[in-house]
Amino acid sequence: MKLEIPKLLTLVNTQDDLSTAFDGMKENAVACFPWETPASKPVVGFKIAHNNESVFLSYRVQEDELLARFSQHNSPVYTDSCVEFFVSFEGDSNYYNFEFNSLGTCLAAYGPDRHQRQSIAPETLGLIQTKTKINRLQGQSHRFEWQLFVQLPIAVLTNTKIDSLSGVKAQANFYKCGDDLKAPHYISWKNIETNNPDFHQPPFFGEIEFL
Repeated sequence: MKLEIPKLLTLVNTQDDLSTAFDGMKENAVACFPWETPASKPVVGFKIAHNNESVFLSYRVQEDELLARFSQHNSPVYTDSCVEFFVSFEGDSNYYNFEFNSLGTCLAAYGPDRHQRQSIAPETLGLIQTKTKINRLQGQSHRFEWQLFVQLPIAVLTNTKIDSLSGVKAQANFYKCGDDLKAPHYISWKNIETNNPDFHQPPFFGEIEFL
């Protein structure tokens, strides 16, 4: 099954535009627990769109614990409450990992596997626009909902020549994790069949296409 990524018909000029651009769009579940399933499962969904010049991502997370410590790009945000987007464009054996904590701080790199990664410069990551919303769910004193909205310009794809996203095919996976949470968890959009937790698994990416 291929995930078809729609083209936005509205302009996104402000942070308010960024959070409303996904209104009425279908949410996709991040609901595979390839390894241990925590007693209290986080609920995670994402939306994705584009406008030729940028990829737009929206994540919605409900979880019992919220951890947000890092504010400098390329910090280990995967140890906080974290959502991730890994993508490999057609014809390229390498892939990008974009990882965000609930503050919108980004860790990103490019390469063929977990160990051979080339970090994307913090000043380049500064081109990414984010907006976050954090709420405590009413009637659930130990449950939080947080949302992250991301505008990721193609200029951030420093190792890929893309002039326009329309018609571009790729493979990707979407994740939620939190290595330092009291109940660590690893959740994916497409299932991963490995013995140990490892999101750096391009063979288990799913197909996506930018319409």
